[in-house]
Amino acid sequence: MALLEVKELGITFGGLKAVDNLNLSLEKGDLYGLIGPNGAGKTTAFNLLTGVYKPTNGSFVFDGVNLVGKKPADISKMGIARTFQNIRLFGNLSVIDNVKIGLHNQIKYSTFSGIFKLSNYFKKEKKFEEEALRLLKVFDIDKDADTLAKNLPYGKQRKLEIVRAMATNPKLLLLDEPAAGMNPNETIELMNTIRYIRENFDLTILLIEHDMKLVSGICEKLTVLNFGTVLAQGETSQVLNDPEVIKAYIGE
Repeated sequence: MALLEVKELGITFGGLKAVDNLNLSLEKGDLYGLIGPNGAGKTTAFNLLTGVYKPTNGSFVFDGVNLVGKKPADISKMGIARTFQNIRLFGNLSVIDNVKIGLHNQIKYSTFSGIFKLSNYFKKEKKFEEEALRLLKVFDIDKDADTLAKNLPYGKQRKLEIVRAMATNPKLLLLDEPAAGMNPNETIELMNTIRYIRENFDLTILLIEHDMKLVSGICEKLTVLNFGTVLAQGETSQVLNDPEVIKAYIGE
């Protein structure tokens, strides 16, 4: 059974079909790309899969559970995490505190312990700090742990958002344009890191990206959206050479 099975998923805003009958199947361990021109419906699809929007039609089943109608917090606890096209960090908090916020799904001490700062509270907080630093080290930003998130260079802010998503201990990680604004060297480093976390953190990854070098370099399969509908689907090399896909990107 697929980890994520999307069937005829769609949403309509007024008379506009932003996503129309999306079908998508991700097996555990897949590194899958969702691509298409601007306005194709890619981020809208992510918003559907994370409960930000409620679909007009269709369903999506994750790890055997139909998640349609679930709240974003419940979907996160089920094991789906995401980053955003526009960075959404807590700028006035430190780097490590941003990651510790992502660890909220793993909080095991009681409200009473937290309020009165009992020994269990300090034990768990120490574990959270150690786990946050471990994740930051994967992205080579552990030395910035005490820096305010807003003071990080842009590329590191992008990395921090991925770290925070990973802190929720997901099974499926949705990355919305992770390489946006990065220079070529940063993009290559990001590609290597995405491969590493997929292999070493037992993750399935679905990413939206406009950088075709990154897409062709790491994605094994692709779905192409255009005006909310699926234009092409299949192995990466086959899809990127599809005449209709080329036309959608560069025009007639």
